Amino acid sequence: MQKVSVVSLGCAKNLVHSETMMGLFQTHGYELTERYDEAEVIIINTCGFVNAAKEESINTILELAQWKEQGACKLLAAVGCLVQKYADELAAELPELDILVGTNDYHHIVEIVKAHQTQSEAAQRIVVHQHWTEENKLEKAPRLVTTPEHYAYLRISEGCDNNCTYCVIPEMQGPHRSKTIEQIVLEANELAEQGVTELVLVAQDTTYYGKDLYGRFALVDLLKELAAIPDIRWIRLLYAYPNNFTDELIDYIAQEEKICKYLDIPLQHADDEVLRRMNRKITVAEIKALIAKLRARIPGITLRSTFIVGFPGETEEQYQYLLDFLEEMKLDCVGAFPYSREEGTAADRMDGHLEEDEKEKRAENLMELQYDTMYRKHETAIGQTRLVKVDELSPDIPGLLLCRSEGEAPDVDPWILVFEAEDHEYEPGDYFTVEITGLDEYDFIGEIIDEPAK
Repeated sequence: MQKVSVVSLGCAKNLVHSETMMGLFQTHGYELTERYDEAEVIIINTCGFVNAAKEESINTILELAQWKEQGACKLLAAVGCLVQKYADELAAELPELDILVGTNDYHHIVEIVKAHQTQSEAAQRIVVHQHWTEENKLEKAPRLVTTPEHYAYLRISEGCDNNCTYCVIPEMQGPHRSKTIEQIVLEANELAEQGVTELVLVAQDTTYYGKDLYGRFALVDLLKELAAIPDIRWIRLLYAYPNNFTDELIDYIAQEEKICKYLDIPLQHADDEVLRRMNRKITVAEIKALIAKLRARIPGITLRSTFIVGFPGETEEQYQYLLDFLEEMKLDCVGAFPYSREEGTAADRMDGHLEEDEKEKRAENLMELQYDTMYRKHETAIGQTRLVKVDELSPDIPGLLLCRSEGEAPDVDPWILVFEAEDHEYEPGDYFTVEITGLDEYDFIGEIIDEPAK
């Protein structure tokens, strides 16, 4: 039985692909291991979204290549977004790689590995990075979930049709393709049978779901089917683009208890001219109206967003508009990223590119201002009660539970820190109610006020 290690880089959407590859290897009789020195096959699922992600992918490939000399590794493969765009360059610059597979063929990874191992000249490299077609559509595949057993990411579509001028995702992942409602519900039921109680829906654009299959936005139809699964307790929406919010969707989020009152809405900027050059197809007035509507119809909703600073031609005045917008809107959580110049995009060909130091300075300044906003908002939460779920047990402090409420998404948002009662042992996945009693920098501090409930 050959041992395989799969390394997943980048976002949660990428993680779902990595988990699928793990499931495929396991189904075909391979043994999965986290020990790189023991693995005979090492798969690196790369990210190529921005320059920092590209660097991380390249560095990871070079780091793990050492096990071809020092360990058991006989085959090193790079898969995913970086390969899809830069397969030829990677093949030329990284002779350590035996296999390169793009985003549209990761589900053939076992066949490709076997083909390499059985070819007459084992040193011959295999490179596969075809564009997406109906023929390489993935309908169903096994999956090995690597998140804590009580939550899982559920990818509802692939690719993107938005064509933002700074983004290479359409080139790397192809056009938007929704999975069918039946396919998604089948996977969700399988996850529930494994103990998952929280589904985190991901896609490049979750609010666009269904447009290609059903001729209309069908996210509400999907959510209704998922909410009907008895063992699912929370359903969380990430990457919900602001353009496609319908009143039907907003009202359903408000009325359905299982839908977390939490939205991750990538806004990217708050100046009309910058938004136009980004091809975001929305204005600042429309963004503000959407936020007001969400807060009016869904009281207590948590809003998270991401922004790009230093976009080509961004003036000091336009940057200040963004800061003023954040001060006015007081979003709960924000991520800011310096614009990353991506070869082949429309933004790459624009005039007015800023120096890297200036972009970094603007991002850091924005996050400092946002931290003050977030801290003030967090202070208003003291005294509130919240239903929380134990995500993890602290590895460093005995009795400390790392928890989340419906207002915090995995990996990106603050913890609710809770010390367990002396007369009860808690496990990841336990739900109970806490009172927010204080703050510890970014995190909340909570005190248990009822018994845990599964």
